[in-house]
Amino acid sequence: MEQATAQGNLPQASKPAVYRTSIAARLRRDKWLYLLMLPGLLYFLIFKYVPMWGVLLAFQNYQPFTGFWKSEWVGFEHFRLFFENPEFFMLLRNTLLLSFYNLVFFFPAPIILALLLNEVRLAFFKRTIQTMIYVPHFISMVIVASLTYVFLTTEGGTVNELLFQYTGNKIQFLSDPSWFRPMIILQTIWKECGWGTIIFLAALAAVDVEQYEAATIDGANRWRQIWHVTLPAIRSTIVILLILRMGSVLDNGFEQIYLMLNPLNRTVGEVFDTYVYAMGITQGAFSYSTAVGLFKSIVGVTLVLGTNWLAKKFGESGLY
Repeated sequence: MEQATAQGNLPQASKPAVYRTSIAARLRRDKWLYLLMLPGLLYFLIFKYVPMWGVLLAFQNYQPFTGFWKSEWVGFEHFRLFFENPEFFMLLRNTLLLSFYNLVFFFPAPIILALLLNEVRLAFFKRTIQTMIYVPHFISMVIVASLTYVFLTTEGGTVNELLFQYTGNKIQFLSDPSWFRPMIILQTIWKECGWGTIIFLAALAAVDVEQYEAATIDGANRWRQIWHVTLPAIRSTIVILLILRMGSVLDNGFEQIYLMLNPLNRTVGEVFDTYVYAMGITQGAFSYSTAVGLFKSIVGVTLVLGTNWLAKKFGESGLY
């Protein structure tokens, strides 16, 4: 009884005090970290957020001489003109087809290449191959287009000269519309496939080695280990990159398309990016081209949100 009374008189353990630091105190404490963040913050603020005010041109009949604030507001008139334009469906078809071919042929290429490199056990050979496949990423697209012309032109092109020697015929690679899309996809794979393996090789380096050992004990060969261990381990990385890729479905790259475009293959090669350049820069239709670019951006954001939602529905983490 006395012990119970004594225990009842014991003071209760005090709760730990919660200290709240003010924003000014945190700024003073972590001033060097915030200073390191400042250049990146200024970059996004100046080059990403401030130019967003320019999308208001899509709702104006902008005239450079009258200025931004005095130009006539026309609402969605430019969007209506764009959707009623006979070239709209041609542009949409060409853009979506190129994006679809990129997803089917280019997107899996870095994954396959990373899986192959991951199986190489000789370190020197592996580093040599990685260096060789990284180099095309640093070559300008102008150089890539020039090399394409040198190899594929009918007048002295290496490929056509070989074809003529063995078959007596030449192929119009640069002017035949049926060859335009395969040529663009092959250029993209050659230039960017090696660089795209960096992320997947980093993800493969984090795979637990004990999983391969357990699979080997269970009798799995190398193909089974890739299918049941390697691919599931990097699945989240593949899904995230796929979501980001969907945001650029309508963005096929202006420079590459523009350099390979000519009047003979325009019907299959003209995309939104080159159309915006032609209308905005060469013809001076600033408001109309801004409306086209805004439409493309809205579709990209919608696809990112939709793909992220689907990824979560299938049990993946998604972007957010």
